[in-house]
Amino acid sequence: MNFNEEYRKRTEYVESVLKKYLPEKEGLQKIIMEAMEYSLMAGGKRLRPILMLESYRMFGGEGRVIEPFMAAIEMIHTYSLVHDDLPAMDNDDYRRGRRTTHVVYGEDMGILAGDALLNYAFETACRAFDLEEADPRLIGRALQILAGKAGIYGMIGGQVVDVKESGHQIGGEVLDFIYRLKTGALLEASVMTGAVLAGADGEQIAAMEKIAAKTGMAFQIQDDILDVTGSEEVLGKPVHSDEKNEKTTFVTWKGLEESGREVSRLTEEAIAGLSGLGKQDDFLRELLRWLVYREK
Repeated sequence: MNFNEEYRKRTEYVESVLKKYLPEKEGLQKIIMEAMEYSLMAGGKRLRPILMLESYRMFGGEGRVIEPFMAAIEMIHTYSLVHDDLPAMDNDDYRRGRRTTHVVYGEDMGILAGDALLNYAFETACRAFDLEEADPRLIGRALQILAGKAGIYGMIGGQVVDVKESGHQIGGEVLDFIYRLKTGALLEASVMTGAVLAGADGEQIAAMEKIAAKTGMAFQIQDDILDVTGSEEVLGKPVHSDEKNEKTTFVTWKGLEESGREVSRLTEEAIAGLSGLGKQDDFLRELLRWLVYREK
């Protein structure tokens, strides 16, 4: 298997799905549709919808019911980045190699674009009910997972603690909480939603949640490493932003060498979890390994 080629195909598929579910740029409020599209179509790894798609296929899912949820998870992720870049948060001017949304459209429209993407994500996910192959029970359960993992007991909860604890040293327990919720929750939502929509059972869904939790932790630690060792040209965003914002990270807590070992350990445990499910998905295994060695 050529991983890079397979990843490219999946990324192109995600891009086509996102374009299909973009709102029409019309009406007196069309500036917000333009800002939403600017943010959503700025590129990126498209990791969350790809993970959702792979989980769906791994458990035998077929059809288009996954597509509204793929678009929705990327909209939720994108809104969080738009708000993360705001002056009141990380105050970053670049994201994915170009000007951040609030720099281009103004801080007010940056806030509203994030709000709009979050709300429109659930409008989009609900469009799954309109598809012929729709199973309302499974779609309802998928919506519950998506909402919970994006909310105060998920991503937003992690972001709250991250912001609250910035500017002073924090312990490993708090750092673990932030990473599990801020980064891990949406990855968990991705694989769990894919599994649910494919008809996986409760044990399988719980196993996928654990795999994604380890993946999320590894992904965030690798992000910490890249903030220290990467370049702005490769990453497409400012480096050393954690130091600038006086944030405790896994790297500042444990150092680069220990951080690298932890990324490898967590990734191998996640891959072992996949093997324990007895499902064959070579691409998903390679995707998890790629997260360890990525440079951006």
